[in-house]
Amino acid sequence: MQLTILAFGITRDILGASELSIDLPDGATVDDLKKELAQQYPSFGKLKALAIAVNSEYAGAEQVLQERDEIALIPPVSGG
Repeated sequence: MQLTILAFGITRDILGASELSIDLPDGATVDDLKKELAQQYPSFGKLKALAIAVNSEYAGAEQVLQERDEIALIPPVSGG
């Protein structure tokens, strides 16, 4: 299945774009997506904290992804 990923902050810098398309097999999970991104972009795997939202809600590692899902990579935010 073809997934569209929206990247913000440092994830946008690592992926080199604010939007990315990626192919994963049907039934892939959020964890599968993270592993694939780390394989394609080694710096991605070095991120210590990262939230992933699916359809505007934070998603756990085992959530199954669907082709039409809106997926956002949300790095930690610092500041005051």
